Amino acid sequence: MGLFDTIKGEAKRNFIARADEAKGEIIYKYPEKNIRMLTQLTVDADEIALFVKDGKVEGKLGPGRHTLDTSNIPFLSRLLEKFTGGNLFISEVFFVSTREHPGVKFGGPIGDVRDPETGLGIGTMVYGDFSIRVTEPEKLVVGLVGMGRSSNDDFLGWFKNQVLKVMRDRIAELLVKKRWPLLDVTSGAYTEEIEAEVLTGLKPHVDNYGLTVVRMGNFHVSIKEEDEATLKKFSKDAAYSRMAGGFQQYAQGQAMLGASEGMAKGGGGTDGALQGMGMGMGMGMAQMFMNQNQQMQQQRPPAPAAEPAPAGGGDTRTPAQRLKELHELHKAGVLSDDEYNAKRAELMKLL
Repeated sequence: MGLFDTIKGEAKRNFIARADEAKGEIIYKYPEKNIRMLTQLTVDADEIALFVKDGKVEGKLGPGRHTLDTSNIPFLSRLLEKFTGGNLFISEVFFVSTREHPGVKFGGPIGDVRDPETGLGIGTMVYGDFSIRVTEPEKLVVGLVGMGRSSNDDFLGWFKNQVLKVMRDRIAELLVKKRWPLLDVTSGAYTEEIEAEVLTGLKPHVDNYGLTVVRMGNFHVSIKEEDEATLKKFSKDAAYSRMAGGFQQYAQGQAMLGASEGMAKGGGGTDGALQGMGMGMGMGMAQMFMNQNQQMQQQRPPAPAAEPAPAGGGDTRTPAQRLKELHELHKAGVLSDDEYNAKRAELMKLL
C-alpha cells in the first residue's frame, strides 16, 4: 500500500456511514471496531445506528450527522479504552434499516404432502417473495449477534428458512384439516388463505427478533408436471365413479361400452373393452377395488330389512341432478368437450 492509500484509509476512519454498496441491505455492520473520538457518524433517514459491545446494545443514534464525543453522547464513556487517554473507544456499529423491504425472494422444497382427494403423496415446491420490516432494531441485532449471524446475507438466509419451514407446516396442516385438493392449491385457489396462515404462523418465530412480515408476495405452490398429470387422471376417475354410483358400476359400464365399440369396429371386442376402461389404473386396480368391496360387505353385520332400492344401483339422483354435476365437472376442466357432450347425450335420453 502506497502513501496515498494510507492517507486515504486514515481519512475514511474519520467518517462512519453505511457503505454505498450496502444501501439496500436490512442490516449493515461497520467493519471497524476501534473508533476514534470526534469521528463523524452519518445515519440515513430510514435507519438507526446501534453500538454493541459484548453482545449488549450500549446506545443508539437516530438519523442525522453526529460527532462521536462523550461530551454530547454520554453512553460512549462506557466504551472508552482508558489506555488511549480517552481518544479511542471499542464497539461494533450496526446500521439497521427501519423501512419496509419488499420483494425478498425465497423458495425451496416443501416435501411430500398427501393429497386428500386421491391419497397420493406428492413432492411439492414453493417459490415467491415477501415484504419485511424491522420494528425493534435492538432485538434484531442482539438476537443475530447471539446466533453468530451479523451479516445481511446470514440474516436473510436464516429468515428465509423460517418462512419455508412455516410454509411447509401450514400447507400440510391445511390439506389435512380443510381437505383441500392439491390441484386446487397449486392452481392458486387458496393463495389468500395460505398467506394468512403463514403470516400468523411466522409471528411467534420473528417477534423475538423485532421483525414483522408485512405481506407475502407472488408465491406459488407447484408440483412436477408428471405428478400433476397423475392427480388430474385420478381426480377424473374419482369424479366418473361418483357419477356412476360407485367404482364397480363405473368400471363395468365403461368395459361394456368399450366392448360394444370395439365389436362395431370389427376389433373382436377385447381391445375396445380395455380402452373403454379409461381409468389409468388398469384392470388390476379395478379388480382390487372390487375385492376390497366384497370383503367389506362380508365383514359387515346383517342389515335390517329395507325397502327395495330404486333402479340404477341405488343411485337416487335424477337425470337433471346428474346433468348439473356433469356441467360442473366440465366447467372445472375435469371433462373434455368430447367427454362432456357424450355423457350429456346419454343423460338427455333419460329425461
